Amino acid sequence: MSKKVFVKTFGCQMNVYDSDKITDALKIIGYKKTENLNSADCFILNTCHIRDKAKEKVYHEIGRVRETFLNKRKPLVIVAGCVAQAENTEMLKREPYIDLVIGPQSYHKLNETILKFEKNKFKNEITDFDTLEKFNYLDKIKNKKSKVSSFLTIQEGCDKFCHFCVVPYTRGPEYSRPFDQILNEANVLVQNGSKEIILLGQNVNAYSYQEFNKEYRLSDLIMSLEKIDGIERIRYTTSHPRDMTKDLLDCYKVSKKLMPFVHLPIQSGSDKILKLMNRKHKVEEYINTYNYLKGVNDRIEFSSDFIIGYPGEETKDFENTIKLIDKLKFINSYSFIYSARPGTTASKLEPIKDEISKGRLKIVQEKLFGYQKLKNKSFENKFIDVLVENEIQGQNKLFGRNEYMNSVIFEGNKNLIGNIVQVKVTKTNQNTLFGELHKKKDLRQHKIE
Repeated sequence: MSKKVFVKTFGCQMNVYDSDKITDALKIIGYKKTENLNSADCFILNTCHIRDKAKEKVYHEIGRVRETFLNKRKPLVIVAGCVAQAENTEMLKREPYIDLVIGPQSYHKLNETILKFEKNKFKNEITDFDTLEKFNYLDKIKNKKSKVSSFLTIQEGCDKFCHFCVVPYTRGPEYSRPFDQILNEANVLVQNGSKEIILLGQNVNAYSYQEFNKEYRLSDLIMSLEKIDGIERIRYTTSHPRDMTKDLLDCYKVSKKLMPFVHLPIQSGSDKILKLMNRKHKVEEYINTYNYLKGVNDRIEFSSDFIIGYPGEETKDFENTIKLIDKLKFINSYSFIYSARPGTTASKLEPIKDEISKGRLKIVQEKLFGYQKLKNKSFENKFIDVLVENEIQGQNKLFGRNEYMNSVIFEGNKNLIGNIVQVKVTKTNQNTLFGELHKKKDLRQHKIE
């Protein structure tokens, strides 16, 4: 009889990708994924360490699981992901309800570790950096899920060492997967019904794989994916401004499947703050990238990330960030108050007063949300191409996304899932476009088998 595993995922798209790989791997030792925590024989919490209080959120979540199983047989409890990597044995000491702790570069050891625990009940933490062995193992486990839009990790780790970031310590140094391995996985995803491939990496545009005296870059991957029948859309995230090389930028000239939407975190509009952050790029360089891509295709739009209240941020620095937002008019961005991560260089710096940071964040978000609403409003009474991803349960409505990753909701039959259809936008809000299916459109049929 198969056992059941419940996986809860926090954080970035790469954690979502990893969770899918984990559940695929666990099938080998008899664990089947469940959406019902109460019936789980194993609970896995895949964690993120980017934002503040990440560690405390883990213990809070474990407490909820303990309460759920208070009068029932305890499930096997595993903490995975970046908090597991950062805290390792400390988690086992602090919370006895946790059985196993496993870091993101050790997932290839998960099955073996679980089987050992089932035999001897010995608690353990596995947090080695074995990225090559991990991907070689996981590559042999074929993904059988049918998703219209699929993540595909091509690169992990970071060598940039931004002073606010824990990624180099939780994901390790930059590692790029073999070129052919990525294309093989993309073909499997397409066979399973994927129409959109989203390439993932902590520094996805730093992808560099050497083979037979040739270097393969992200641009080579994009142009190779372009040739695969069945792929309709290509995206990538998250990029670093320093790695926006000309070969990558020029993909936007020739690729018909690369979406005209660039998520490129700048973090601040002040060169002084960027230097304090150790970002290794300047505002002018970022603007040059923006202008180049706009010159290639004026339909291209940008989104970004902003850290507000970084130690040393003065009024002038903040005003420069506002000027940049007004200049580039980002259509969908993320903004956060700086939160110190233990072990990082910035954690030793004098923080800005909380009330100042909160006031600045409010101003930034009003700006960002304002431009986001304006962009969404510009779609009203126009026809847009939407890749239909799923049916909204119980509403007889479909969910999809346009070229710019906007959520789009409209009435339609679920047999349209997997198709690109035209939708006339009738109304919008900050986050969503609502519309009506344009039935006269000659649809490109790409049904999932």
